[in-house]
Amino acid sequence: MTPETKTLLLLKPRGFCAGVVRAIDIVRIALDAFGPPIYVRKEIVHNRYVVEELKAKGAIFVDEVYEVPDGQRLIYSAHGVSPSVREASKLRDLRVIDATCPLVTKVHVEAVKYAKGGYSIILIGHHDHDEVIGTLGEAPEVTQVVGSASEVDALEVPDPTRIAYITQTTLSLDETKDVIDALRKKFPLIEGPHAQDICYATQNRQTAVKDVAHQADLLLVVGSENSSNSNRLVEVSTNLGTPSYLIDKASDIKPDWLTGKKTVALTAGASAPEILVEQVVDFLKEKGFTTIREVEVMPENVRFGLPPEIVEAIAAAPAAAE
Repeated sequence: MTPETKTLLLLKPRGFCAGVVRAIDIVRIALDAFGPPIYVRKEIVHNRYVVEELKAKGAIFVDEVYEVPDGQRLIYSAHGVSPSVREASKLRDLRVIDATCPLVTKVHVEAVKYAKGGYSIILIGHHDHDEVIGTLGEAPEVTQVVGSASEVDALEVPDPTRIAYITQTTLSLDETKDVIDALRKKFPLIEGPHAQDICYATQNRQTAVKDVAHQADLLLVVGSENSSNSNRLVEVSTNLGTPSYLIDKASDIKPDWLTGKKTVALTAGASAPEILVEQVVDFLKEKGFTTIREVEVMPENVRFGLPPEIVEAIAAAPAAAE
């Protein structure tokens, strides 16, 4: 009897976004140019594999600025920091390199603009996420964090005619729309950013899942538990009726997940490296998913420039080698 054909759909775009590539490059180049120790506040990106790889190269990850010895180099993670963190770094005379994703910086700028304009700010996002904590720090006295549409009813602001919303960059498009709709119903005059805050990579990966979910019996998302955008991919698939699981690595896959499945779709969050995807592909091949199709929903070619400290380090490298 001929074995039943099983198909693996490899979604594209998947994995690293431009902000993550930039952040990881900053740490790697800093280690090469300046040598360890290089301190990094929080996880540079939310992925265990990436963090452990950089630790092995000499990066030292800390939770707070006070853990860094005076005068050392400190890199801010891609998720951004509050003004209080920047001030604490100055007090310790730290040589800071900022790896904040430019799209997160855009949200910080919006928060400052609205606060200076006398607005109450509604920050849509997850209360305990590093990105939200950093953004909230720009104007904590006028900002309230809302995580779902159900939380909107309890909101109170001093002037309903001077209110604006901003969002975390890694949210579910559908869930965020529901929150914004609820805000507009409660506060008809609420303002928002000219271009939405949810980043291009988060949107693209969610769109790819939506386009392919109906073709698959199961969706696997490569990403760490604390990766917001990876968790949102699982939610998008589940909401469409296609079972989905978040996995850090191939060995996380439970055999019963694959029982009776003929077509499995595979994607990766924006902070998950391709090597982990390749390992999952190899695992699934061994389980009979030998027909592999890459499904590209849209091309992705965004690139972000590096901070001046890193550009200067790269420029100085050839001279130092001579």
